[in-house]
Amino acid sequence: MKENIQQMLDDIEAEVRLTRHYIGKNALDERVIGAMREVPRHLFVPEESRHYAYANGPVPIGLGQTISQPYIVALMTDLLAPKPDDTILEIGTGSGYQAAILSRLVKQVYTVEIVETLADKARERLVDYDYHNIEVRNGDGYLGWPEHAPYDGIVVTAAAPHIPQPLIDQLRNGSRLVIPVGLPFCYQELLVIEKDSQGNLDSRPVLGVSFVPFTGKHMESAHHQSSP
Repeated sequence: MKENIQQMLDDIEAEVRLTRHYIGKNALDERVIGAMREVPRHLFVPEESRHYAYANGPVPIGLGQTISQPYIVALMTDLLAPKPDDTILEIGTGSGYQAAILSRLVKQVYTVEIVETLADKARERLVDYDYHNIEVRNGDGYLGWPEHAPYDGIVVTAAAPHIPQPLIDQLRNGSRLVIPVGLPFCYQELLVIEKDSQGNLDSRPVLGVSFVPFTGKHMESAHHQSSP
């Protein structure tokens, strides 16, 4: 197992070197790498896929969803620039892996999953593995989780055709939203949206990516309108 984890970390380091001109850095935050080392990735994928858990690629988790490749999880976490006292919102819980990584870096994680079965399984898994600073909600991530806003950072793990306004509204001034934007099976771009102290927004493209689509009734019309 230690060898698998070290290989995963080596792969992340290699990907960072390959993409350094895009991401603007030569290494990821050591706290992020420490969380990637600490959280057992194989526990967040189906048993039949565990031999792929630490490989440098996405792994299917059922119901048309995937757990992102380790490099992308690490990169998105790094781009969020999480601090120990932060409260973070995640949209797209999936198996709970990204939330588990974040939980090792911040005070509290709130995460929303639209697929009820995945939300229930992730909630149970996170409790079983003692991730007690994570709350899971089954719901439409487009709407965020307004009861706990504003957030010190928001990360979205599904590609949206546009940035949901509720997420912008729930982001604290001086914080970041990390989100892949684009259509399914088309070019998608990982964006970092920074909200300054006055509430003004600055958007920075980082990298071309491939994510499952952001779903829900608020996104369906956008997908249709953007289709050729």
